[in-house]
Amino acid sequence: MIGCILIISGPSGAGKSSLIREILNHIPKAVFSISTTTRKQREGEIHGVNYFFTDKKSFQKDIDDGFFLEWANVHDNFYGTSIKQITKFLKEEKLVILDIDVQGYMIAKDKLGKFATSVFVTTKSRTGLKNRLISRQADTKETIDTRVENAEKEMAFIDEYEYLIVNDDFNEARDAILSIAASSAHKRTLTDKDEFISRWLKN
Repeated sequence: MIGCILIISGPSGAGKSSLIREILNHIPKAVFSISTTTRKQREGEIHGVNYFFTDKKSFQKDIDDGFFLEWANVHDNFYGTSIKQITKFLKEEKLVILDIDVQGYMIAKDKLGKFATSVFVTTKSRTGLKNRLISRQADTKETIDTRVENAEKEMAFIDEYEYLIVNDDFNEARDAILSIAASSAHKRTLTDKDEFISRWLKN
């Protein structure tokens, strides 16, 4: 047996982190793959829990050393996912949750697509997204404008994902993401057909 991967993407401010917490609280085998980032650490964030925070020089060395499954430059900051961490979790039969942008998703899909289920999370409207970014009071006006502009570009990738969740009503979005997460372990691509049939015939 081997684990599986749930990839969650979508604009900043769409509520991905809140939905991921629901999965971690309700599915015992779920684990969150902690990304490495050069982004500035926000108030309340913990190194090794929310992200592994580093500088651009160290991040570049990790790229050169082949440390990452995928990495991307987002809002002039780097984000990356450790391939060793993913491999370890899969061997432990975990449901591995990745919160990565569309650039990273395309790379991860190419490398580990057979293990992965993908979900794009967004808001009901552009205005709704901008209002959320403003209300969380974590970014400057210029940063918010940049995030909204990038969100418009990300929306063009929706058809690359298997599922789309519009996080307008959080309870509905939570129920949807939990259903998808629970079913991801049963994807047919996780099973080697010949091996499965061979075992089935012997019993």
